Amino acid sequence: MDKQEQNTEFLSSLETVSLTIFLSIVIIMTVFGNLLVMVALCKDRHLRKKTNYFIVSLAFADLLVALVVMPFAAIELTTGQWYFGEIFCLVRTSLDVLLTTSSILHLCCIALDRYYAICCQPLVYRHKMTPVRVAVMLSGCWLIPTLISFLPIMQSWNAIGIEDIVKRQTLMGGSNDTSCVFLVNRPYALICSAVAFYVPLALMVLAYQRIYVTAMIHVRQIETLQRAASGSPPTEQAHGGHSRMRIETKAAKTLAIIMGCFCLCWAPFFITNVVDPFIHYSVPWQLWTAWLWLGYINSGLNPFLYAFLNRAFRRAFLVILCCGDERYTRQGSFSRGNIQRPCSAPSVNGTSMALRYVVLLSDMHTRSAS
Repeated sequence: MDKQEQNTEFLSSLETVSLTIFLSIVIIMTVFGNLLVMVALCKDRHLRKKTNYFIVSLAFADLLVALVVMPFAAIELTTGQWYFGEIFCLVRTSLDVLLTTSSILHLCCIALDRYYAICCQPLVYRHKMTPVRVAVMLSGCWLIPTLISFLPIMQSWNAIGIEDIVKRQTLMGGSNDTSCVFLVNRPYALICSAVAFYVPLALMVLAYQRIYVTAMIHVRQIETLQRAASGSPPTEQAHGGHSRMRIETKAAKTLAIIMGCFCLCWAPFFITNVVDPFIHYSVPWQLWTAWLWLGYINSGLNPFLYAFLNRAFRRAFLVILCCGDERYTRQGSFSRGNIQRPCSAPSVNGTSMALRYVVLLSDMHTRSAS
Protein backbone atom coordinates (compact mmCIF):
# COMPACT_ATOMS: atom_id res chain seq x y z
CA MET A 1 0.00 0.00 0.00
CA ASP A 2 2.84 2.37 0.86
CA LYS A 3 4.50 1.58 -2.45
CA GLN A 4 1.29 2.34 -4.32
CA GLU A 5 0.99 5.64 -2.51
CA GLN A 6 4.60 6.46 -3.38
CA ASN A 7 3.99 5.60 -7.04
CA THR A 8 0.84 7.72 -7.06
CA GLU A 9 2.67 10.62 -5.45
CA PHE A 10 5.54 10.29 -7.94
CA LEU A 11 3.16 10.29 -10.90
CA SER A 12 1.34 13.29 -9.46
CA SER A 13 4.65 15.14 -9.03
CA LEU A 14 5.73 14.16 -12.54
CA GLU A 15 2.44 15.45 -13.98
CA THR A 16 2.84 18.72 -12.07
CA VAL A 17 6.40 19.21 -13.31
CA SER A 18 5.42 18.39 -16.89
CA LEU A 19 2.45 20.75 -16.72
CA THR A 20 4.61 23.50 -15.24
CA ILE A 21 7.20 23.13 -18.02
CA PHE A 22 4.51 23.16 -20.71
CA LEU A 23 2.76 26.25 -19.32
CA SER A 24 6.10 28.02 -18.89
CA ILE A 25 6.99 27.36 -22.52
CA VAL A 26 3.61 28.71 -23.66
CA ILE A 27 4.06 31.88 -21.59
CA ILE A 28 7.67 32.47 -22.67
CA MET A 29 6.93 31.94 -26.37
CA THR A 30 3.92 34.25 -26.17
CA VAL A 31 5.97 36.98 -24.49
CA PHE A 32 8.88 36.57 -26.91
CA GLY A 33 6.79 36.59 -30.09
CA ASN A 34 4.62 39.57 -29.20
CA LEU A 35 7.49 41.56 -27.72
CA LEU A 36 9.48 41.02 -30.91
CA VAL A 37 6.60 42.43 -32.97
CA MET A 38 6.46 45.58 -30.83
CA VAL A 39 10.22 46.11 -30.86
CA ALA A 40 10.28 45.67 -34.64
CA LEU A 41 7.79 48.51 -35.14
CA CYS A 42 9.77 50.80 -32.80
CA LYS A 43 13.07 50.15 -34.58
CA ASP A 44 11.95 49.98 -38.23
CA ARG A 45 10.22 53.13 -39.49
CA HIS A 46 9.18 51.30 -42.69
CA LEU A 47 6.73 49.27 -40.61
CA ARG A 48 4.86 52.31 -39.33
CA LYS A 49 1.83 51.93 -41.56
CA LYS A 50 -1.87 51.88 -40.78
CA THR A 51 -2.35 48.12 -41.01
CA ASN A 52 0.68 47.44 -38.85
CA TYR A 53 -0.72 49.54 -36.02
CA PHE A 54 -3.50 46.97 -35.72
CA ILE A 55 -0.90 44.21 -35.59
CA VAL A 56 1.19 45.97 -32.94
CA SER A 57 -1.85 46.80 -30.79
CA LEU A 58 -2.83 43.12 -31.09
CA ALA A 59 0.68 42.16 -29.98
CA PHE A 60 0.39 44.49 -26.97
CA ALA A 61 -2.92 42.88 -25.93
CA ASP A 62 -1.48 39.38 -26.33
CA LEU A 63 1.67 40.39 -24.43
CA LEU A 64 -0.46 41.55 -21.50
CA VAL A 65 -2.34 38.24 -21.61
CA ALA A 66 0.99 36.45 -21.18
CA LEU A 67 2.25 38.79 -18.44
CA VAL A 68 -0.77 39.49 -16.21
CA VAL A 69 -3.22 36.65 -16.92
CA MET A 70 -1.37 33.44 -17.79
CA PRO A 71 1.06 33.37 -14.81
CA PHE A 72 -1.69 33.53 -12.18
CA ALA A 73 -3.77 30.97 -14.07
CA ALA A 74 -0.70 28.71 -14.27
CA ILE A 75 0.00 29.02 -10.53
CA GLU A 76 -3.60 28.18 -9.67
CA LEU A 77 -3.62 25.24 -12.09
CA THR A 78 -0.34 23.68 -10.92
CA THR A 79 -0.91 24.19 -7.18
CA GLY A 80 -4.67 23.67 -7.14
CA GLN A 81 -5.23 26.76 -5.00
CA TRP A 82 -5.69 30.53 -5.29
CA TYR A 83 -3.33 32.45 -3.02
CA PHE A 84 -4.10 36.05 -3.93
CA GLY A 85 -7.39 36.85 -2.23
CA GLU A 86 -10.95 37.55 -3.31
CA ILE A 87 -10.45 41.10 -4.57
CA PHE A 88 -7.51 40.21 -6.79
CA CYS A 89 -9.52 37.24 -8.04
CA LEU A 90 -12.08 39.72 -9.41
CA VAL A 91 -9.32 41.91 -10.85
CA ARG A 92 -7.58 38.94 -12.50
CA THR A 93 -10.87 37.70 -13.94
CA SER A 94 -11.71 41.17 -15.27
CA LEU A 95 -8.27 41.46 -16.89
CA ASP A 96 -8.71 38.01 -18.39
CA VAL A 97 -12.01 38.92 -20.05
CA LEU A 98 -10.73 42.38 -21.07
CA LEU A 99 -7.48 41.30 -22.69
CA THR A 100 -8.69 38.15 -24.44
CA THR A 101 -11.72 39.99 -25.83
CA SER A 102 -9.46 42.85 -26.95
CA SER A 103 -7.22 40.35 -28.75
CA ILE A 104 -10.19 38.86 -30.61
CA LEU A 105 -11.55 42.30 -31.59
CA HIS A 106 -8.12 43.21 -32.98
CA LEU A 107 -8.27 40.13 -35.21
CA CYS A 108 -11.66 41.30 -36.45
CA CYS A 109 -10.32 44.80 -37.21
CA ILE A 110 -7.37 43.33 -39.13
CA ALA A 111 -9.81 41.31 -41.26
CA LEU A 112 -11.93 44.43 -41.96
CA ASP A 113 -8.82 46.46 -42.82
CA ARG A 114 -7.71 43.82 -45.30
CA TYR A 115 -11.22 43.67 -46.74
CA TYR A 116 -11.19 47.41 -47.51
CA ALA A 117 -7.62 47.21 -48.82
CA ILE A 118 -8.23 44.35 -51.24
CA CYS A 119 -11.92 44.51 -52.13
CA CYS A 120 -12.08 48.31 -52.58
CA GLN A 121 -10.24 50.67 -54.91
CA PRO A 122 -7.13 52.38 -53.44
CA LEU A 123 -8.85 55.76 -53.20
CA VAL A 124 -11.78 54.14 -51.38
CA TYR A 125 -9.36 52.50 -48.96
CA ARG A 126 -7.67 55.83 -48.24
CA HIS A 127 -11.09 57.35 -47.57
CA LYS A 128 -12.23 54.47 -45.36
CA MET A 129 -9.01 53.93 -43.41
CA THR A 130 -8.06 57.43 -42.34
CA PRO A 131 -5.79 57.83 -39.29
CA VAL A 132 -8.81 59.02 -37.29
CA ARG A 133 -10.81 55.92 -38.21
CA VAL A 134 -7.88 53.66 -37.37
CA ALA A 135 -7.62 55.38 -33.98
CA VAL A 136 -11.36 54.94 -33.39
CA MET A 137 -11.20 51.24 -34.29
CA LEU A 138 -8.22 50.69 -32.00
CA SER A 139 -9.97 52.54 -29.20
CA GLY A 140 -13.02 50.34 -29.68
CA CYS A 141 -10.83 47.25 -29.38
CA TRP A 142 -9.95 48.37 -25.85
CA LEU A 143 -13.10 50.19 -24.68
CA ILE A 144 -15.73 47.63 -25.74
CA PRO A 145 -14.08 44.81 -23.72
CA THR A 146 -14.09 47.08 -20.68
CA LEU A 147 -17.88 47.22 -20.81
CA ILE A 148 -18.15 43.42 -20.51
CA SER A 149 -15.26 42.91 -18.07
CA PHE A 150 -14.49 45.31 -15.22
CA LEU A 151 -17.90 46.99 -15.08
CA PRO A 152 -20.14 43.88 -14.73
CA ILE A 153 -17.61 41.67 -12.94
CA MET A 154 -16.66 44.15 -10.22
CA GLN A 155 -20.39 44.85 -9.72
CA SER A 156 -21.15 41.09 -9.71
CA TRP A 157 -23.73 41.45 -12.47
CA ASN A 158 -22.53 38.12 -13.86
CA ALA A 159 -23.69 36.38 -10.65
CA ILE A 160 -27.21 37.81 -10.43
CA GLY A 161 -29.63 34.95 -9.90
CA ILE A 162 -26.93 32.33 -9.31
CA GLU A 163 -25.53 33.58 -5.98
CA ASP A 164 -26.13 30.26 -4.23
CA ILE A 165 -24.35 28.31 -6.96
CA VAL A 166 -21.36 30.67 -6.89
CA LYS A 167 -21.14 30.47 -3.10
CA ARG A 168 -21.34 26.68 -3.16
CA GLN A 169 -18.62 26.42 -5.81
CA THR A 170 -16.38 28.87 -3.94
CA LEU A 171 -16.71 27.08 -0.61
CA MET A 172 -15.85 23.65 -2.02
CA GLY A 173 -12.24 24.17 -0.98
CA GLY A 174 -13.24 25.12 2.57
CA SER A 175 -12.31 28.81 2.40
CA ASN A 176 -13.06 31.82 0.24
CA ASP A 177 -9.34 32.28 -0.40
CA THR A 178 -8.56 28.82 -1.81
CA SER A 179 -10.21 29.16 -5.23
CA CYS A 180 -11.00 31.79 -7.84
CA VAL A 181 -14.33 30.71 -9.29
CA PHE A 182 -15.95 32.59 -12.18
CA LEU A 183 -19.49 31.57 -13.01
CA VAL A 184 -21.85 33.57 -15.21
CA ASN A 185 -25.61 33.74 -15.51
CA ARG A 186 -27.39 33.19 -18.80
CA PRO A 187 -27.73 36.85 -19.90
CA TYR A 188 -24.07 37.59 -19.23
CA ALA A 189 -22.97 34.37 -20.96
CA LEU A 190 -24.96 35.21 -24.10
CA ILE A 191 -24.02 38.91 -24.26
CA CYS A 192 -20.36 38.40 -23.43
CA SER A 193 -19.95 35.51 -25.87
CA ALA A 194 -21.68 37.42 -28.67
CA VAL A 195 -19.51 40.53 -28.21
CA ALA A 196 -16.26 38.68 -27.61
CA PHE A 197 -16.56 35.87 -30.17
CA TYR A 198 -19.66 35.26 -32.28
CA VAL A 199 -20.04 38.74 -33.82
CA PRO A 200 -16.28 39.10 -34.56
CA LEU A 201 -16.27 35.55 -35.97
CA ALA A 202 -19.14 36.36 -38.36
CA LEU A 203 -17.42 39.56 -39.54
CA MET A 204 -14.12 37.74 -40.06
CA VAL A 205 -15.75 34.95 -42.07
CA LEU A 206 -17.55 37.45 -44.30
CA ALA A 207 -14.44 39.60 -44.77
CA TYR A 208 -12.09 36.75 -45.63
CA GLN A 209 -14.66 35.12 -47.89
CA ARG A 210 -14.94 38.35 -49.90
CA ILE A 211 -11.16 38.73 -49.92
CA TYR A 212 -10.73 35.25 -51.38
CA VAL A 213 -13.42 35.76 -54.04
CA THR A 214 -11.97 39.14 -55.03
CA ALA A 215 -8.44 37.77 -55.25
CA MET A 216 -9.56 34.93 -57.52
CA ILE A 217 -11.40 37.40 -59.79
CA HIS A 218 -8.20 39.44 -60.03
CA VAL A 219 -6.19 36.36 -61.00
CA ARG A 220 -8.59 35.53 -63.83
CA GLN A 221 -8.60 39.16 -65.07
CA ILE A 222 -4.81 39.25 -65.16
CA GLU A 223 -4.61 35.93 -67.03
CA THR A 224 -7.14 37.18 -69.58
CA LEU A 225 -5.10 40.34 -70.21
CA GLN A 226 -1.88 38.35 -70.49
CA ARG A 227 -3.36 35.89 -73.00
CA ALA A 228 -4.79 38.72 -75.07
CA ALA A 229 -1.44 40.49 -75.14
CA SER A 230 0.74 37.48 -75.89
CA GLY A 231 -1.54 35.21 -77.90
CA SER A 232 -0.20 32.21 -75.99
CA PRO A 233 -0.66 28.71 -77.49
CA PRO A 234 -2.85 26.05 -75.79
CA THR A 235 0.11 24.47 -73.98
CA GLU A 236 0.96 27.77 -72.29
CA GLN A 237 -2.71 28.31 -71.47
CA ALA A 238 -2.81 24.90 -69.79
CA HIS A 239 0.31 25.79 -67.82
CA GLY A 240 -1.36 29.04 -66.78
CA GLY A 241 -4.39 27.10 -65.60
CA HIS A 242 -2.21 24.93 -63.38
CA SER A 243 -0.46 28.05 -62.04
CA ARG A 244 -3.79 29.65 -61.21
CA MET A 245 -4.89 26.50 -59.43
CA ARG A 246 -1.74 26.59 -57.31
CA ILE A 247 -2.34 30.24 -56.43
CA GLU A 248 -5.97 29.57 -55.54
CA THR A 249 -4.99 26.59 -53.41
CA LYS A 250 -2.32 28.58 -51.58
CA ALA A 251 -4.68 31.48 -50.94
CA ALA A 252 -7.37 29.13 -49.68
CA LYS A 253 -4.90 27.36 -47.38
CA THR A 254 -3.61 30.67 -45.99
CA LEU A 255 -7.08 31.94 -45.14
CA ALA A 256 -8.05 28.51 -43.80
CA ILE A 257 -5.06 28.57 -41.46
CA ILE A 258 -6.06 32.01 -40.13
CA MET A 259 -9.68 31.11 -39.51
CA GLY A 260 -8.89 27.54 -38.49
CA CYS A 261 -6.47 28.56 -35.75
CA PHE A 262 -8.86 31.20 -34.44
CA CYS A 263 -11.85 28.83 -34.35
CA LEU A 264 -9.85 25.90 -32.99
CA CYS A 265 -8.51 27.99 -30.13
CA TRP A 266 -11.63 29.91 -29.08
CA ALA A 267 -14.73 28.06 -30.34
CA PRO A 268 -14.59 25.28 -27.68
CA PHE A 269 -14.43 27.82 -24.84
CA PHE A 270 -17.24 30.06 -26.08
CA ILE A 271 -19.51 27.15 -27.00
CA THR A 272 -19.03 25.78 -23.49
CA ASN A 273 -19.51 29.26 -22.04
CA VAL A 274 -22.96 29.51 -23.63
CA VAL A 275 -24.02 25.91 -22.94
CA ASP A 276 -22.88 25.60 -19.31
CA PRO A 277 -25.51 27.93 -17.71
CA PHE A 278 -28.27 25.98 -19.47
CA ILE A 279 -27.09 22.58 -18.17
CA HIS A 280 -26.85 23.67 -14.52
CA TYR A 281 -23.10 24.34 -14.57
CA SER A 282 -22.23 20.68 -14.95
CA VAL A 283 -19.18 21.08 -17.22
CA PRO A 284 -16.12 19.64 -15.39
CA TRP A 285 -13.49 22.16 -14.34
CA GLN A 286 -10.82 20.15 -16.16
CA LEU A 287 -12.62 20.78 -19.45
CA TRP A 288 -13.04 24.46 -18.65
CA THR A 289 -9.31 24.73 -17.92
CA ALA A 290 -8.34 22.94 -21.15
CA TRP A 291 -10.54 25.20 -23.28
CA LEU A 292 -9.32 28.34 -21.50
CA TRP A 293 -5.64 27.53 -22.06
CA LEU A 294 -6.39 26.64 -25.67
CA GLY A 295 -7.69 30.20 -26.02
CA TYR A 296 -4.59 31.58 -24.31
CA ILE A 297 -2.43 29.70 -26.84
CA ASN A 298 -4.06 31.79 -29.57
CA SER A 299 -2.22 34.81 -28.12
CA GLY A 300 1.03 32.97 -28.81
CA LEU A 301 0.01 32.00 -32.34
CA ASN A 302 -1.06 35.49 -33.43
CA PRO A 303 2.50 36.84 -33.94
CA PHE A 304 3.23 33.95 -36.29
CA LEU A 305 -0.04 34.32 -38.23
CA TYR A 306 -0.11 38.10 -38.55
CA ALA A 307 3.52 39.26 -38.35
CA PHE A 308 5.99 36.43 -38.96
CA LEU A 309 4.34 35.69 -42.32
CA ASN A 310 4.82 39.34 -43.31
CA ARG A 311 8.05 39.81 -45.27
CA ALA A 312 8.70 43.32 -43.93
CA PHE A 313 8.29 42.14 -40.34
CA ARG A 314 10.52 39.11 -40.98
CA ARG A 315 13.27 41.39 -42.26
CA ALA A 316 12.97 43.55 -39.14
CA PHE A 317 13.07 40.46 -36.93
CA LEU A 318 16.29 39.29 -38.59
CA VAL A 319 17.91 42.67 -37.99
CA ILE A 320 16.86 42.61 -34.32
CA LEU A 321 17.89 39.00 -33.67
CA CYS A 322 21.20 39.45 -35.51
CA CYS A 323 22.12 42.47 -33.35
CA GLY A 324 21.39 45.11 -35.95
CA ASP A 325 23.24 43.57 -38.89
CA GLU A 326 22.42 46.02 -41.70
CA ARG A 327 22.94 43.40 -44.42
CA TYR A 328 19.33 42.32 -43.94
CA THR A 329 18.12 45.89 -44.35
CA ARG A 330 20.03 46.27 -47.60
CA GLN A 331 18.80 42.91 -48.87
CA GLY A 332 15.21 43.82 -48.07
CA SER A 333 15.53 47.19 -49.81
CA PHE A 334 17.17 45.60 -52.83
CA SER A 335 14.46 42.97 -53.21
CA ARG A 336 11.70 45.53 -52.96
CA GLY A 337 13.32 47.95 -55.31
CA ASN A 338 14.23 45.55 -58.10
CA ILE A 339 11.47 42.97 -58.34
CA GLN A 340 9.23 44.11 -61.17
CA ARG A 341 6.69 41.96 -62.92
CA PRO A 342 6.60 43.11 -66.53
CA CYS A 343 2.91 42.93 -67.22
CA SER A 344 0.80 41.93 -64.27
CA ALA A 345 1.86 44.39 -61.57
CA PRO A 346 0.40 47.60 -63.00
CA SER A 347 -2.60 45.92 -64.59
CA VAL A 348 -6.10 45.96 -63.14
CA ASN A 349 -5.21 48.52 -60.46
CA GLY A 350 -2.39 46.47 -58.96
CA THR A 351 -4.52 43.42 -58.30
CA SER A 352 -1.62 40.98 -58.49
CA MET A 353 -0.17 42.79 -55.49
CA ALA A 354 -3.49 42.42 -53.74
CA LEU A 355 -3.47 38.68 -54.38
CA ARG A 356 0.07 38.35 -53.04
CA TYR A 357 -1.11 40.30 -50.03
CA VAL A 358 -3.74 37.62 -49.40
CA VAL A 359 -1.38 34.75 -49.99
CA LEU A 360 1.60 36.11 -48.04
CA LEU A 361 -0.35 38.04 -45.37
CA SER A 362 1.71 41.20 -45.83
CA ASP A 363 0.60 44.77 -46.20
CA MET A 364 0.56 44.80 -49.98
CA HIS A 365 -2.31 47.28 -50.14
CA THR A 366 0.15 50.10 -49.56
CA ARG A 367 1.79 49.15 -52.84
CA SER A 368 -1.41 48.63 -54.80
CA ALA A 369 -2.47 52.13 -53.83
CA SER A 370 0.66 53.64 -55.32
